[in-house]
Amino acid sequence: MDTWKIDPAHTDITFSAKHMMVTTVRGKFDQVEGELFLDERNPTASRGEIRVAAASVSTGVEQRDQHLRSADFFDAANHPWIVARVTGVEPKGDRYLVHTDVTIRGVTRPVTFEAEFLGIVRSMQGGRHAGFHLEGKVNREDWGLTWNMGLEAGGWLVSKEIKLDIDIAADAAAVELSQAGAA
Repeated sequence: MDTWKIDPAHTDITFSAKHMMVTTVRGKFDQVEGELFLDERNPTASRGEIRVAAASVSTGVEQRDQHLRSADFFDAANHPWIVARVTGVEPKGDRYLVHTDVTIRGVTRPVTFEAEFLGIVRSMQGGRHAGFHLEGKVNREDWGLTWNMGLEAGGWLVSKEIKLDIDIAADAAAVELSQAGAA
């Protein structure tokens, strides 16, 4: 099993939610870090952890971003990190189901993502660089993100269902000389 470090410059954690039942609001998190422990011969044995700074949420509208950082949603001041830990990987045709435990606001719930392994290439620095794409849906209320407003015509201001699109780039960690058995 090899250790890979998330490449934050080339990793995107994006989300979308319905607004007023008819339009879609999109956003992303600008600060992400983590490690993957990949078993290339047996991908189902792979694990990992991704950490996202809750305060790095960005939708392009500062007032909305401040509201998302507040106690109504992420409560970033008291819960600075959103964490996803991979608990299992299973094949699904030419893709995978990646089972995770996601912690938001101190609440941990299971989430399964459909994932695609995009391959491994040589990085600009000569190391190994891997890519993955994951998709999933969650009900934000499962983590206590329940703030909402009823609409006069019926329905809600913010949907419960949140769609997640995650593009991960990771670089193989350099092997220490002592680990490689060099003298």
